[in-house]
Amino acid sequence: MLNIKLKDKWSIRKIRKATGVTDVPRKIKRLKWRWTGHAVRSSKEKWTKEIISWYPRDGKRKKGRPQKSESVSIVESLACDLIFHYQEPEAKMTLEQPAGEMWQKIREELNENPDTREQDLAHIKEWLKKEPHLPDEFDDQRIMTFLRGCKFSLEKCKRKLDMYFTMRSAVPEFFTDRDITRPELQEITKIIQMPPLPGLTPDGRRVVLMRGVEKDVQTPNVANAFKLALMLGDVRLTEEKEGVAGDIYILDASVATPNHFAKFTPTLVKKFLVCVQEAYPVKLKQVHVINISPLVDKIVNFVKPFLKEKIRDRIFIHSDVSELYKHIPQEMMPNEYGGKAGPMNDIHNAWVKKLEEYTPWFTEQEQYKADEALRPGKPTNYDELFGIDGSFRQLVID
Repeated sequence: MLNIKLKDKWSIRKIRKATGVTDVPRKIKRLKWRWTGHAVRSSKEKWTKEIISWYPRDGKRKKGRPQKSESVSIVESLACDLIFHYQEPEAKMTLEQPAGEMWQKIREELNENPDTREQDLAHIKEWLKKEPHLPDEFDDQRIMTFLRGCKFSLEKCKRKLDMYFTMRSAVPEFFTDRDITRPELQEITKIIQMPPLPGLTPDGRRVVLMRGVEKDVQTPNVANAFKLALMLGDVRLTEEKEGVAGDIYILDASVATPNHFAKFTPTLVKKFLVCVQEAYPVKLKQVHVINISPLVDKIVNFVKPFLKEKIRDRIFIHSDVSELYKHIPQEMMPNEYGGKAGPMNDIHNAWVKKLEEYTPWFTEQEQYKADEALRPGKPTNYDELFGIDGSFRQLVID
């Protein structure tokens, strides 16, 4: 598989020589592509469409422009240059995609058949159109991410998508005003870091490192912290182009204090964990807690009842951080942990910048949610969805 950014490298002079045309539009002259894997195969068709759209549809043409039929052979030549003359991606925070043997192993683990996945995608898109309470349109990439997270079980994928749109209506405190430049979210980014780390583990898993920045901070707004985590999750729905073999979360509790958790409530925690476990196609493989203290034990025990049993069994508590590296290559970690991924602040800031770039997209996405008034049968009862059993109590920290 290719993991490259394709970019036209020919000049206006080269196009003039091929076409005899002197007024090639800048849009065509400077097309840029970012494709991986099977998408490369469609490059010629995409470029042809862009070129041909430049020609008049009524059969008339300006002096010096070739006939539409002639443009196809021109594009054949230029498209070959497009595929074989490329340059590496710009230095920016992007999610590394699996390739080669790793890619093939992940296909097997996800139960993904490249020959039938487009049929599965079409099935889900048609299903969405038939569900009156759900949005008619949802982009192919995110649907494919849901399919992969559900191991291509169509029924499970439908349940996940339904819950995804339901949660976007049920928990507006997580899914509205998602502008990272807002002061209340900027505050969170200054005291909490939770970026996906560069690279993948040898078995194709994505690693996310979460930590507080310092001890002496005001009690953070927990809802905004959860909102930030789900914003990162939504970006990953879009940018996990090839799918991964699951997620590994590392929680560094070195600066954890009672003040950090003073506003945790059972209802808020359950809302977040329902989102993560039921609404997002997350394949959580491991959770590692490092730099522990008695406080951390109390927090973990508070959260565990809200977790599915299989996830509870995947939580590892490490008194010695070196134990972590039995599960994750140390070189994947930021410099502060003896790794080679770069400074943690740089990784975090790059993801904050990415969230800024997504601001218009987040605003546009607020319309995509379930409409319970149109749901066939009984509407979702939010109180039942987030009801807390009497055995769950408010977190009390001395």
